[in-house]
Amino acid sequence: MEQQVKGEKDIDLEILRHSASHIMAQAVKELYPEAKLGIGPAIADGFYYDFAREAPFTPEDLAKIEEKMRSIIKADLPFLKSVVSRKDALDIFTELEEPYKLELLREIEDKEVTIYQQGSFTDLCRGPHLKSTGEARVFKLLNVAGAYWRGDERNVMLQRIYGTAFPEKEDLEKHLKNLEEAKKRDHRKLGRELGLFSIEEDVGLGLVLWHPRGAMVRKVIEDFWRDEHLKRGYELVYTPHIARSDLWRRSGHLDYFQEMMYPPMKTGAEDYLLKPMNCPFHIKIYKHKVRSYRELPIRYAELGTVYRYERSGVLHGLLRVRGFTQDDSHVFCTPEQLGDEIIGIIDLTQYMLKTFGYEEFETALSVRDPARKGDFLGDDEGWERAEASLSAALEKKNISYARMEGEATFYGPKIDIKLIDALGRGWQGPTIQLDFNLPSRLDVTYTAGDGKRREVVMIHRTVLGTMERFIGGLVEHYAGSFPTWLAPVQVRILTLSEKHEDYAREVLAQLEKKEIRAEIDSASETISYKVARAEREKIPYMLVVGDKEAKGSTVSVRERRSSHQGASKVEEFIARVEEEIKRKGLGERAPFPPVNREEEVKKGGDR
Repeated sequence: MEQQVKGEKDIDLEILRHSASHIMAQAVKELYPEAKLGIGPAIADGFYYDFAREAPFTPEDLAKIEEKMRSIIKADLPFLKSVVSRKDALDIFTELEEPYKLELLREIEDKEVTIYQQGSFTDLCRGPHLKSTGEARVFKLLNVAGAYWRGDERNVMLQRIYGTAFPEKEDLEKHLKNLEEAKKRDHRKLGRELGLFSIEEDVGLGLVLWHPRGAMVRKVIEDFWRDEHLKRGYELVYTPHIARSDLWRRSGHLDYFQEMMYPPMKTGAEDYLLKPMNCPFHIKIYKHKVRSYRELPIRYAELGTVYRYERSGVLHGLLRVRGFTQDDSHVFCTPEQLGDEIIGIIDLTQYMLKTFGYEEFETALSVRDPARKGDFLGDDEGWERAEASLSAALEKKNISYARMEGEATFYGPKIDIKLIDALGRGWQGPTIQLDFNLPSRLDVTYTAGDGKRREVVMIHRTVLGTMERFIGGLVEHYAGSFPTWLAPVQVRILTLSEKHEDYAREVLAQLEKKEIRAEIDSASETISYKVARAEREKIPYMLVVGDKEAKGSTVSVRERRSSHQGASKVEEFIARVEEEIKRKGLGERAPFPPVNREEEVKKGGDR
């Protein structure tokens, strides 16, 4: 996201927020001297600082801390930087009785470290900071949460105070308003209310149970995903959830990924591991026979479920889980085909994401650091060709991007795309990653036109990322009100009374015949109560049926997204909804004719 905010003057947002975290830490230490300091970085939407303190921080404490911060800001204390020897720093923080700072210091190999001071407060920090505390006048403390020291659940639990800061008051007010809206859209809250999914402690943290409605949303997305991939020349594959340890050793995953892999399962003399990735399996399918250049490109696609041991402190609803399904694909091609393949992936990505309602994106091209070439696998020619192919594809598609030097993985450059949701937040999405590692380690080749064996060019790519994270983001993007084509229940038929159930079932049968997902609410409650319930459950269409509708083979239509009502013949309603589903909600919908209010009153219907 943008890190430079324009106000009366240009202020680097990260520096502002990091400075605010130091001001908060000073306020805490002055109010509660027994609190011990952890760390306090700037983060995407603000800052935090971790503290070790026996008594929990309360909302009343946060108010006191804010007031103390205002006095520190009013004092306009300069941020003073000092470079000291590591030994002197150890003496300083020993005298200050800060055990967590001492732990960090003992791990630093540099002979000198930087310390920042403002007023009575001293912190171990690389900086940079603002010139003085007076420049951080617009801030707000948000909440307190538990956080394991250094993110490790084996360590002590600290208290983390979150806050945010902006150059201008209007920026802060807009952000706080967005935070309130984000609370309403929280996918964990809506997932529970809408019956989409749950995560049960006795099943296991980070393991998702998809309920029928959530499973239906997922099915619709997966069907669309498979259909689009088949149209674009991908071949579907399925691979096991486990494999022998030796495969992961040869692929290098045990070297680079072991701490995120679950312990081995022993079967006789053999060890098996849950897969953290799908790529070695796709390579084995590719290598099932000798490949000619005439067969390339080969594109394999799989909705493959993988398992990674994420620390419990970072688990978060659907957004960070331990078992998840990647929309994983691998492309095997020649160097000459690489450019066209990248463009094809970008085309697919743009089409799918826009169909799901995302219109804004942020794109980064991660390349190697030319000053640290030894940290990356592969030769200069391969890296230059790969980076040029990725940048040329982005430029050909007229996509603006940030070039991130040194951010490539050790085995190849990549494109990362963030989806920008309805609240302007970025969500991790598509990745297009070139790989110089696996083809070499696992001898992935093809026979070229001159008869020689050549190493294949391998592309790892996801369009949605993971199904869990993508659906979690989609719930928040739409605030649970999915477009009709995605909604788990597209139509609910509401009866005016018990005697209208038979007609409701006739309407239901017609809808189901056309594969429109529908159900009946024939509860003995008022129609207004049934409508309110359907709106709470985010049902796109409600069809009210009573005497008049049964007699005329019509339905009275209510739309979730509008107060507009209309009467329609059943077959006309079905045709229009079918068209909307076919278009996946894109484009304008034909309006339903207005309802006759006088007729409603005559029927006695509470609409």
